[in-house]
Amino acid sequence: MLDTELNIKKDFPPVAYEAWREVVEKDLKGAPFEKKLITRTFEGVDLQPVYTSRDWSSEGDPTGFPGLPFYLRGSKPLGVAETGWDLRQEYTHPDLATTNQAILADLEGGVTSILLRLDCAARSGHDADATVAEELAARDGVTAYHVNDLDAVLAKVQLPLVGVALEAGAAFLPAAAQLAALWRLRGVLPEEARGAFNADPLAVLARDGQLPSSPEAALGLMADLAKWTSTNYPNVTAVRVGTAAYHHAGATAVQDIAFSMATGIEYLRAMTAAGMDISAAARQMLFSMSVGTHHFLSIAKLRAARSLWARVVEASGGDPEAGAMRLHTRVSKRVLTARDPYVNLLRNTVAVFAGSLGGAEVITSEPYDVATGLPDATSRRIARNTLHVLQDESHLHRVVDPAGGSWYMDWLSNELAKQAWNQLQEIERQGGMLAVVQSGWVAEQIESAFAPRAKAIASRKEGITGISEFPNLTEEPVTREAPDRAALRAQAAQRLATARCAAEAVGDLKGGEKMAAAVEAAAAGASVGQLASGLGFGETETTLTPIAPHPFAEPFEALRDASDKWLEEKGSRPKVLLANMGPIAHHTARATFSKNFFEAGGFEALTNNGFADADAAAAALTESGAKVAVICSSDKLYPELVPDTAAKLKAAGARTVVLAGNPGENESAWRAAGVDRFIFIKCDVLSTLRDLLREEGVLQ
Repeated sequence: MLDTELNIKKDFPPVAYEAWREVVEKDLKGAPFEKKLITRTFEGVDLQPVYTSRDWSSEGDPTGFPGLPFYLRGSKPLGVAETGWDLRQEYTHPDLATTNQAILADLEGGVTSILLRLDCAARSGHDADATVAEELAARDGVTAYHVNDLDAVLAKVQLPLVGVALEAGAAFLPAAAQLAALWRLRGVLPEEARGAFNADPLAVLARDGQLPSSPEAALGLMADLAKWTSTNYPNVTAVRVGTAAYHHAGATAVQDIAFSMATGIEYLRAMTAAGMDISAAARQMLFSMSVGTHHFLSIAKLRAARSLWARVVEASGGDPEAGAMRLHTRVSKRVLTARDPYVNLLRNTVAVFAGSLGGAEVITSEPYDVATGLPDATSRRIARNTLHVLQDESHLHRVVDPAGGSWYMDWLSNELAKQAWNQLQEIERQGGMLAVVQSGWVAEQIESAFAPRAKAIASRKEGITGISEFPNLTEEPVTREAPDRAALRAQAAQRLATARCAAEAVGDLKGGEKMAAAVEAAAAGASVGQLASGLGFGETETTLTPIAPHPFAEPFEALRDASDKWLEEKGSRPKVLLANMGPIAHHTARATFSKNFFEAGGFEALTNNGFADADAAAAALTESGAKVAVICSSDKLYPELVPDTAAKLKAAGARTVVLAGNPGENESAWRAAGVDRFIFIKCDVLSTLRDLLREEGVLQ
């Protein structure tokens, strides 16, 4: 047993930053500190290797306390420590019965609220039997057009206990009227109803590139809905400030925050113009933000957004309490992959973790197979259990703002907030969020910001596990059976034919209190399409170029798709022979690198334990039928073996000879010997693979 007592302060005295820096500079042996140890993010933020009180002083309590303005550390004093997170899962299967079964299973498994995504037809304000709905009905959502449809899809759901949120696109008011009519039909008291109507017209315009009305009219409908909701349903929010369209397209954390603030301001203006006061309008908003797999950055983004919104509400004249942001998070679609989708389990876990530590009250946990089609029961169970493990086993919700007190996290949150505020001011100078979306400025800013990330993905500096790193060509694809859209559309049309009221009973809803009239019409049997028609949908349309999403894995997955098609048509994949030269110790590192490199593009990499000489490698190439050979060995052996090996591989029929390694000053000599390409860390992997696949005839 030790006689001494551990004394941290005595045994590990504080070290000044300058002393630490001196030791580090010595260990770097002349290499620049800034280049080796400082990381620049795509936001343009320089991350230091270590943070101390010199970077973020606690003097004066700059971050405040949880539950107090400016809410950097959380919107409530105890966060979700008492209640846990609201686990809100999304449902998109077009069949009502199938979706109902999934909802009931998830509720039994611990889901606490429901997000119903209506199909493309309903989101556009059309019924299933409308002529224009032929390609829209039963696509990407639930075929719910009528209060009876909602009643069926939510059968056996205890609505006083379970919150219901809608993803209804441009038809947010008709869909909200249907849900309100259902609450009335089920006898749910106004104070019992919980959920979110999620009116978000700017997000619809940015994502879809169209609205069935003018933007001003859409904002007016949103304001009417918010005003009615604030009066009738105290525990329901009418408006969503969603930035998924921008984040999926490649927006940085700074842009994401700025766009959310600018959108919130645009919505505040619309609601106050309709007669609401700032505080009531702010309380009608639910912010929805997507997060990626850089968890520290994601946590800081959420904290920064919360503090900025409180300042926006304060500057607008609202009550301090009204500035407490309500926040919903989910993993961004841009980081999810269709291939090797099981890695999505990790990506989603990181996103749920970041959302929880960043202070979200509502979290959606995505099934791992969501990028391949409709999720099955297993993937939904794993998704909901992801949050349960973090909450019920790890007890993360018991700690209020765990990032608080971290010099790094407080500094980073503040840095993102400062940059986002500057960008918000630029948006306001240009006329506000609607103006910059319509002008194309937002799309231009995102494209400009995404370009460096796209370059990093192409070079694998930003690796994607299972796609550009460690791909598995023999994996069994995860496939999901697609629903019979035509049959489901016919069923929906039949339901509408018997349940829908006469068109004359709906009338003109464009005047007066639109939501109040729409609820009465929905209760009387009006469908989504009838309500949309009564509100003037389609009389004036707004179109622009939608903001294109940029899934990070898409370029590499396209190469794999082309390889799969080639395999199906030709019976084999395009091949490369790894000409591993010399002892295993000399070639194994670059052989492994090359195998990863080429399999990321769908090439079958023919590997081996090494060849004794160039003649053996040339003979193997001839036997394999491959037209691409990759010389793999060490820098020590290259000067001696490259000229002879390259020449003999060419003579044996290699169309392209590749050398694994940076040639440096030897490039000209080795090209003269027959080497056509060089692959190495930080080279353009994507461009190289595309070129070689074109030479093979796999790509046109």
